[in-house]
Amino acid sequence: MTESAATENLRRWFWGTQRRRLLSVATVAVALTAGLRGLRGSEVSAWLVGYRPVVQRVVASGRVRPPARVNLASLAIGRVAKVNVREGDRVTAGQLLVELQDAEAAAALRQAQGRVAEAAARLEQVQGVTGRQAAEALRQAELRVADAEATLTRTRQLTEAGGTSQEALEEAERRAAVAHSQRDAASAQAASTASGAEARLVAAGLVQAEAARSIATCRLEETRIRAPAAGQVILREVETGDVLPAGQSLITMVVDGDLQLVAQVDEKNLAYLEPGLAARASADAFPGDLFAAEVATVSPSVDPARGTVEVRLRVPTPPPFLRADMTVSINVDVGRRDRALVVPTEAVRDPTGEPWVLAISAGRAERRAVKLGLRGDALVEVVDGLSEGEAVIAPSAGWIEPGSRVRVRPLQLPGVGASRAL
Repeated sequence: MTESAATENLRRWFWGTQRRRLLSVATVAVALTAGLRGLRGSEVSAWLVGYRPVVQRVVASGRVRPPARVNLASLAIGRVAKVNVREGDRVTAGQLLVELQDAEAAAALRQAQGRVAEAAARLEQVQGVTGRQAAEALRQAELRVADAEATLTRTRQLTEAGGTSQEALEEAERRAAVAHSQRDAASAQAASTASGAEARLVAAGLVQAEAARSIATCRLEETRIRAPAAGQVILREVETGDVLPAGQSLITMVVDGDLQLVAQVDEKNLAYLEPGLAARASADAFPGDLFAAEVATVSPSVDPARGTVEVRLRVPTPPPFLRADMTVSINVDVGRRDRALVVPTEAVRDPTGEPWVLAISAGRAERRAVKLGLRGDALVEVVDGLSEGEAVIAPSAGWIEPGSRVRVRPLQLPGVGASRAL
């Protein structure tokens, strides 16, 4: 073997030995690292339990409900003579909105007014001239009775003294009886004229005439459609010249007054809602303009088909853009705590059953039952089961077997405030 060959073999042996040594060292290093990692546990994302303000809200979508929606219709059959409003117009109470042709109704009213005047004149005649005539006839009949009685008295005295015959006495008695009879008849006539059958008959005729006039007035008024209260026209369904059947809707309007928001809330939130709770709302058309509201009523019944309960809210100061039937988003504050021990909502497993979290205790994952308080989308209050500074594993870490060694990679708590969707 030459010297150069021997040198080459020695070089190869040296570098082979170095490679084996390096591989051995690397293998040992990897094994040591794996062992250390096994002792320390795997790194997991986790939140530190701490105190934060938390607000629980009920979030709902609803609509604006006006105090009243009124459909104005025609009770009369006729042709439209004039329409005085358009959609969107503001109207006052009693304002004339639609006019129908009224010639026939106006003529009927004038006829009824004439009959009232005729009946009133007849009653005045009975109670005036005729009454005075009856009273005068009665007075004269009473004078004749007095004269006949005096004549009878003198004739009776003369007959007893023998100064006149028996026939003269009988004639005086007959005249006195006739005078009494005439007086009784005049008295009955006077009573009948003043307050008896004739007066009642004429008065009844006047009442009937006045009733007919009222009916004619109503018929004429039915040709004029007026606003029942101040409000806004939202729908016009008639034009000049239209021929209307009785009962056809002409104008739809909303009446001025306190607006309400109405929402159908899932019944699972019923325990949180009560009258007087403050709320904030925004119209979907103007999402940046929030306005205040307040829970007015919570329906005592639940819709069995949808499992919802109707909630109505007052709007003390409605914004000018708010209109009937607008869609609105509503946030009702049902609970608030300025300092609550919280964890992120997503850290809680089985929140509607028996809630628990995967906490870290002494470097190991531990399943921990917790009792919850106020809840929301971002944060949930922990009433019992955790202490400040403890860590809870995020679901994003994947499945971690309870008892496994873990290391914390801290996450920032989500934003403050919470909402509970309906």
